Amino acid sequence: MRVSGFDAATILEHLPQQEPFRFVDRILEVDDDHIVATYRFRPEADFYRGHFPGNPVTPGVILIESMAQVGVVALGIYLLSKEKPEEVGNVVAMFSDVAMDFTGVVRPGDEVTITGYKQFFRRLKLRSKVEMKLADGTTVASGTVSGMGVTR
Repeated sequence: MRVSGFDAATILEHLPQQEPFRFVDRILEVDDDHIVATYRFRPEADFYRGHFPGNPVTPGVILIESMAQVGVVALGIYLLSKEKPEEVGNVVAMFSDVAMDFTGVVRPGDEVTITGYKQFFRRLKLRSKVEMKLADGTTVASGTVSGMGVTR
């Protein structure tokens, strides 16, 4: 029996990351090969207090985390929901690799669009090519993120 896969709202319900560490607001598109999501970086986020006072910039590790939450966790939930929907609640995605180029900065209040393209998905391992763009279309980061599903 073929399962169609979770819709965007159901994927968000299954994301294990929660506030203040969830960096996905909306999933705009998702299918077997790609995902598109948005996030607005909250000006009140605690990490801005020290990075950098008077000139706050979103830390690169937070940008990577946001891209991983979209390109590995959310896309992985969708792909797993098509193969084994009963397993979605029993598996959590763990980061396994990242290669990233940063070409811009994200400031408090910026909304970004994150796109992930599946490169590889097999045996609960997923690698995606990801990119993050500002609202004006400027690319601020691109690269690959990988993860693997681990049974809880």
